[in-house]
Parts: sequence; C-alpha cells; structure tokens
Amino acid sequence: MEKWTFNYAMFYISNAVLLEFGYKTGEKIVHKVTCDAVIGLVRDKLKTNILDNFEEVQEEALKIAEIKSDELVESIDFERKKRGFIQYQTPKEDITQKAQTSFERVKEFVYEMESLLKK
Repeated sequence: MEKWTFNYAMFYISNAVLLEFGYKTGEKIVHKVTCDAVIGLVRDKLKTNILDNFEEVQEEALKIAEIKSDELVESIDFERKKRGFIQYQTPKEDITQKAQTSFERVKEFVYEMESLLKK
C-alpha cells in the first residue's frame, strides 16, 4: 500500500471531522488548510476526548485492581489453609498438581508484592 493512501486517509477523515464541527475547507492549498485547521480547531477537542476515554479506562482499571488485590490477599490465607491439608491429608499422587497451582498463585503474589517494594 502506498504511503499516499495513509496520507489521504488522514486528509479525508480530518475533513469529515472539520465538517462535523461546521468548518469546510476551500479549494486552494486544501491539504495545508486542512492540516492547519486540525491543529487549530481539532487539537483541543482531541485532547478532551482522549482524557475522557482515559478517565473511563482508569475507572475500569481501578475496579479490576480492587478485585485483583482482594484475590491476592485472599490467596495468602487460602494457601496457608491448603498447606496443612496437603501436608497431612492429600494422597501423594495429587500433591504435584496442587503444588503447581500453589506455585502459580505464589509467583503472582510475590510479583505484585515486589512491585510495592520498587516504589
């Protein structure tokens, strides 16, 4: 695909946005006028839109972080209880799988806890 295809895609979408905001470029030096109009008329609207989207994603990330941190904290108590069960009540053939699950949980817990130390 030629580089001009991308340039024209940017040009046409820019003109569509400008039209949406009530601006129409003329016929003279249309590419320069479109570029300048985007810089002058659309940049702040883009910034506001990006910030709005960021705030939405940030709220979602906060909810996910709350769930994840609760799961990590619960995992230490779960593993404490499981240790006694595995040590005294689990048949030897089942220990490997349970140990692998515990190991994965421990790696995740340690990774997240280490990230707290780096701050």
